[in-house]
Amino acid sequence: MPKTYDAIITGSGPNGLAAAIRLQEMGLSTIVFEQANIPGGATRTEELTLPGFKHDVGSSIHPLTIGSPFFSTLPLAEHGLEWIHPDIPFAHPFLDGTAFAAYRDIDQTAAQMDKDQRSYQSLFHSLAEKWDNVSPDLLGPLGIPAHPADFISFGLKAGLSAKSLAKMYFQQEKSRAFFYGAAAHSTLPLNKLASASFGLVLFVLAHKIGWPFPKGGATKISDALISYYKSLGGSLALGVPVKDLRELPKARAYLFDLTPRQLLAIKGTELPALYRRRLENFRYGAGVFKMDWALHNPIPFTNEKCRKAGTIHLGFSTRQMELSEKVIHQNGLVKEPYVLLAQHSPFDSSRAPAGKHTAWAYCHVPNGCELDMTEEVENQIERAAPGFKDSIIARATHNTKQMETFDPNLVGGDVNGGMQDIWQLFTRPVASLSPYSTPNPGVYICSASTPPGGGVHGMGGYNAAQKVLHDHFPELLAGK
Repeated sequence: MPKTYDAIITGSGPNGLAAAIRLQEMGLSTIVFEQANIPGGATRTEELTLPGFKHDVGSSIHPLTIGSPFFSTLPLAEHGLEWIHPDIPFAHPFLDGTAFAAYRDIDQTAAQMDKDQRSYQSLFHSLAEKWDNVSPDLLGPLGIPAHPADFISFGLKAGLSAKSLAKMYFQQEKSRAFFYGAAAHSTLPLNKLASASFGLVLFVLAHKIGWPFPKGGATKISDALISYYKSLGGSLALGVPVKDLRELPKARAYLFDLTPRQLLAIKGTELPALYRRRLENFRYGAGVFKMDWALHNPIPFTNEKCRKAGTIHLGFSTRQMELSEKVIHQNGLVKEPYVLLAQHSPFDSSRAPAGKHTAWAYCHVPNGCELDMTEEVENQIERAAPGFKDSIIARATHNTKQMETFDPNLVGGDVNGGMQDIWQLFTRPVASLSPYSTPNPGVYICSASTPPGGGVHGMGGYNAAQKVLHDHFPELLAGK
């Protein structure tokens, strides 16, 4: 191992790998240190239930990956990444047996909505047409947008609560619940500012690019990123926990794909007391209770749209979802939680033995909650798919503590790298014009705790790498 590198990255999640790839592409020498024996952070696939059944341990559906301004430029297909697009990106069932589907086509989606049809068309045609102008700034640090008018127009809607936007645009309960299903990915109370942003982005992505997933599991994303990184000459060291910066090889820059809590535990970073206190004030969001199943047959959804969708949002009324997402922030739980479910095997036979199937789901719970929500989650699925419980061969569960053990960045089960409310959406990990920098000019943060936050898009890593290039290697940016 060389005694010096241009940059050293700690953490091999998508952001860490994005940072390493960007710097390696620019001709720098880099190495990634990973404390686990398997790379990828939360983007991994394992046989959690029975042999032959492949389950995504963390992230599972990846519209932000295929839509990432950085990952989309990489030759990941040449390194084994193959995308699968379900017939329908996502669907939302109701207790009367009907369902709304988010089709790739905006007008086809709107046609389900009766008197809300025109409003839906107006909202999402406009957003989809301007998405390419808006998305690079949404996925970067706060700054002057390239297309101010389009960005402000989006921001005025995205800054609303999901409840306010749904009431503004939709008259019908089902239309509002349909929007809530996507907005609830935020893990924010649905009456809080900025919760609408998640719904808007996820609907636009469904229409623009779909909600795909990798053939063979989420780990294929990590495998492809690592394969490409190594083809550039990058190095990866597994099973190496970083506890003291002074024990690492010398480098011009050290990038950490860690949340503030993990960074504060590392010795030798020479971060001043004031900055450390600001990091200590970083707020983590709600956690998840995660489940995986090995199944005899596909989930027997009552509605055919759900059988054709890769992702299902389970929340049978706006009231139910509002309550579910509110009480978790009050250290409470409900009997009928909002459930986010993914089904891969109907579209990807490599996920299970012949004739068998898998399913993946979670509900939101208070950060750090260790209660078992198996009954509540399975009851919600059963309501939309009678007979589901009879199809279960085996199940695996992960509470928030187990999720954090699997990946220490999932603090208290928080899968978004920190609370993503209106105050911390852009001011993460601290309010700063340069959120990736620290007062130590050689130390940078490149995790989901920086803008743009959670999701497998790699933009936190890419943006941090750009800052390293600007600070330490400006000559490389001058000609590119």
